Amino acid sequence: MPSLNTIFLNLLLPVILAVIFFRSSALTTLRDGVKPLFIHNRLESNDTVAAGTAGQVAQAIDAFLSPNFLLSLVLSAVSVYVVVYLYQVFFVPLNWSRDEGDVGYILDDRGGMSKMDVANEMRRRRRMGDIPPVFPNGWFALFRSFQVQKEPRYISALGHELVVYRGETGQAFIVDAYCPHLGANLGVGGQVRGDCIECPFHGWTFRGDDGKCVKIPYAEKVPDFAKIRSWPCLERNGEIFVWHHAEGAEPSWTPPEVEEITSGKMRYHGITEHVINAHVEEVPENGADIAHLGHLHKPIMFLGRDLRVIYNLFWSFAKHEWQGTWDIDEENKHTGVLTLRHQCTIYGIPLPLMSITAEAVQVGPGLVHLVIHHWLFGDAILVHTITPIEPLKQRLTHCCWSRSFPRFAAKLILFSECLQVERDMMVWNHKTYLSKPVLVKEDSLIAKHRRWYSQFYSENSPRYTEKRMEMSW
Repeated sequence: MPSLNTIFLNLLLPVILAVIFFRSSALTTLRDGVKPLFIHNRLESNDTVAAGTAGQVAQAIDAFLSPNFLLSLVLSAVSVYVVVYLYQVFFVPLNWSRDEGDVGYILDDRGGMSKMDVANEMRRRRRMGDIPPVFPNGWFALFRSFQVQKEPRYISALGHELVVYRGETGQAFIVDAYCPHLGANLGVGGQVRGDCIECPFHGWTFRGDDGKCVKIPYAEKVPDFAKIRSWPCLERNGEIFVWHHAEGAEPSWTPPEVEEITSGKMRYHGITEHVINAHVEEVPENGADIAHLGHLHKPIMFLGRDLRVIYNLFWSFAKHEWQGTWDIDEENKHTGVLTLRHQCTIYGIPLPLMSITAEAVQVGPGLVHLVIHHWLFGDAILVHTITPIEPLKQRLTHCCWSRSFPRFAAKLILFSECLQVERDMMVWNHKTYLSKPVLVKEDSLIAKHRRWYSQFYSENSPRYTEKRMEMSW
């Protein structure tokens, strides 16, 4: 079924344009002038019709060039733009996707270097420090549920090449991408057969739940050792998660279900997506770094994300103010909770519409449920996911849901979160990781968070070794 956005852009907008077009007096004159070329009175001579037509066309051209018509044309175009803009604001979910290098880097005076060139240069130059293991143990989001339908989806994550597909029963499965026969990628041309996936190269077919090969078209018998790795898969709250554990342990906990999302009571308001060049632990550690909120995220939002300009003293009268604390959920040791209060002030006077309270529930290393409470609009949930693509490259998403927030307010919350994250990205993309940082008493929550996060590493968790050329003169 087509979306409201598609219906508007393909049906209603052309109708609006057509009405504006044909209601114009100048165009009406032109229409009347051209009409006799196709339909005219048989009793009139051709010369008479031609003369009358030429006069009407000339009159139409004069009307076209008149200031009144040009003004009405401009006003009509502006009206259409305003209608489309307001429709986008009030009815269309926000879809904000940033590729690697789009944000978080300084692109000035780089001699024509592309954004990716700048990002890659910074990755080469930066010293990563003594970083923890790069792939923690836990649940990580790979796709939104609607993104996996008939065709298998190929993705790189957690140091593996994976394929996510939906069986004909509707259940989602995750398997290794490469066929154990001759290495074909099941996510490129593979076919779904029941709850199995068929290799595009020779037709070997593997079950999604255990990876066992159940069919080889040209073989009399399928050997027991013919199988592919199948990964624990969980579909919840509109996301498809994979369980990763370096020791091969089974899941010991699962992400909580948000009943209002799964039941459809909450409306989807949009998603933002970013690629970050940093260690995966840097991002959730922000939740325990309360002090950075009062500095990096203090300048008013509309100053943007560039750290070189946001600390503008001229605009210091308008600022964000934050209060918060972070602690461990004693009943669920894999969960940490950030309690936060925010208000926006101008000359120290709070703006009531910008005041919120929130609880950010961090579930394991890769998921956060940020529950926002607003005194007027009610509650909204921002679902944050972070998934390692490579050892030092992460995909970060924020998805907004609410049953009471109007669309424009929910999108403003999501957009504000996006801009604040992009400020963090300018730090994350350039910083080094210090395993033994210099902390003061007020930074004690950072140390507490690191001790808590260490539970997601195990003996065989993969590490990243930085190799650099040292030159001694």
